[in-house]
Amino acid sequence: MLRLSKKLLFAIEAVVDIAYHAGPEPVRSTDISKRQGIPRRYLEQVLQHLVHNEILSGQRGPRGGYRLARERRRISVAEIIRVVRELEGTPDPSSVEEGSEIGLKVVRPIWVEMQNEMMQRFESLTVEDLCKRARELKIERDAPDVPDFSI
Repeated sequence: MLRLSKKLLFAIEAVVDIAYHAGPEPVRSTDISKRQGIPRRYLEQVLQHLVHNEILSGQRGPRGGYRLARERRRISVAEIIRVVRELEGTPDPSSVEEGSEIGLKVVRPIWVEMQNEMMQRFESLTVEDLCKRARELKIERDAPDVPDFSI
């Protein structure tokens, strides 16, 4: 089931923060934590899971931090949602085979349909789209504009 949890919010905010504040050096988790108000104990767990799922890449050491593993325009919000859902391990109540006939044949199918529609929308919404919104809202940046392409 698609639900907005703190972990999901933290993950999306962290990925957008990394993309938005990208510069020549990796973005440090302490900086993300300060800017976004995300407790570090949650943040590190989410960031590591995003690294393992190739949304982010991590660099260790005193100049370490995080970068996007791919271009901003190639990372959808839906990918982040799927990673966090896996991390949370919460079963989807709409997939339970027990319940009333109305629940099983009317309510749950509508719920599943709505979730699918939302996920389709999130598939088309990229990290670049969210960075563009932040720029339009004139949210302050720590780094100059960085092109979003790879050679």
